Amino acid sequence: MSAIEGGAIGGGLDARSSVLRLEGTERTYPGSPPVRAVRGIDLAVSAGDYLSLMGRSGSGKSTLMNVMGLLDRPTAGRVLFAGADTVRLPDRHLAAVRGHGIGFVFQSFNLLPHRTAAENVALGLGYQGVPWRMREPMAVAALEAVGLGHRATALPGKLSGGERQRVAIARAVAGKPRLLLCDEPTGNLDGVSAEMILGLLDELNTTGLAVIVVTHDHAAAARARRHLLMSDGVVTEAVLADTQRGSQAPVAPQAAGALGE
Repeated sequence: MSAIEGGAIGGGLDARSSVLRLEGTERTYPGSPPVRAVRGIDLAVSAGDYLSLMGRSGSGKSTLMNVMGLLDRPTAGRVLFAGADTVRLPDRHLAAVRGHGIGFVFQSFNLLPHRTAAENVALGLGYQGVPWRMREPMAVAALEAVGLGHRATALPGKLSGGERQRVAIARAVAGKPRLLLCDEPTGNLDGVSAEMILGLLDELNTTGLAVIVVTHDHAAAARARRHLLMSDGVVTEAVLADTQRGSQAPVAPQAAGALGE
């Protein structure tokens, strides 16, 4: 069992709304002694959920994000995506589920410097098997959706930090995933650009996209409706101490089922 007794955090999902579900999920790295980076986590995420994940460095956040994003396999428990158990899937099938169902946004943007904004977005569609003739119009449409249609031919070096992150978001959502995982999406941005990116994530979430933001920034975490705290590989769900945006801080965790059902 996780630190929250009585079932999965945000439990009670049905198959139609369920996007991601972790059941007794663990990730242990071999060694002497072994490192239990993720410990018996029960977590349920539904369509339209908006979660923040916070914790000190070394708490296990990156490992958990890799497990939730199907980049790493758990050593115990189950990871269900859209109701399907992914743990036993062959690597090729797992990559297909990840490519079609999950978008990723990282702090460092991860754009190819010698490719235009549209080409960077189109390359992401290639991993989904989208035919060549469809990639460019889909890429341009995704850029227009994040307010960068006019910058489609610009190279990353000619874009501001906020614009580069918007290109990264366009790449992540161009294929219409069910889950968006964001790792410190505002970490390299100034305050104005960060607010723009967080506003964009808010808008994407209103379309029914499930969003999980891993962050050290309390203001970024405050945008979410559910707040996860991680410590020593264990996740608990918390409320926030203050209702004023930008000054919120996590307080004592609540029992399972109190939030997110």
